[in-house]
Amino acid sequence: MTLEEYISLHTSPENEVLEAITRDTHVHILNPHMLSGHVQGRVLSMLSHMIRPKRILELGTFTGYSALCLAEGLAEGGRLITIEHNDELEETIQRNLSRSPLCERIELRIGDCKLVIGDLKDQVFDLVFIDADKREYCAYLDAVYPLVPVGGFILADNTLWDGHIIDPAYDKDKQTLGLRAFNDKLKEDDRFEQVILPLRDGLTMIRKIK
Repeated sequence: MTLEEYISLHTSPENEVLEAITRDTHVHILNPHMLSGHVQGRVLSMLSHMIRPKRILELGTFTGYSALCLAEGLAEGGRLITIEHNDELEETIQRNLSRSPLCERIELRIGDCKLVIGDLKDQVFDLVFIDADKREYCAYLDAVYPLVPVGGFILADNTLWDGHIIDPAYDKDKQTLGLRAFNDKLKEDDRFEQVILPLRDGLTMIRKIK
């Protein structure tokens, strides 16, 4: 048994809807590794339950797994808006979300994250999850900053990028460079406190302090 298998075995199980989404994603969708998966999904759910956000914004829906995990912790009457750039996934996402009673609390918007964020400029989000184009993470952070209150939280996925973040072999890879710039930006930005968790592909927890 690997350590990863041990962790999964000793982590609360995902529900039947999430199991079905995982299975269907691996069978029908390209790059199924992009799915948050069991352990990270439970971490997202746990963090959301701890924060009890009234409003969540997710950048990058993929097949809807992480949106449903985050929605589990919404405060009563809370809402989650999730943005997906790939319109070919829209039907799959809607089908997956509809499997859960949480679907009534989730709004899917299809389009470029930065443009859609511009349409949300009058809204406030207690929790933001960034999991879209890695090349644009710095731009996403600046775009969501005005939407998050002081004391609010931002989560950023893939910030260790399978170890590529410190591998010189990826010095010319645009996604790796985007993530390195994001990590460096956070390190120097006194508006935030942050910690990188070595969970799966790297998950950065960020708290807005200014």
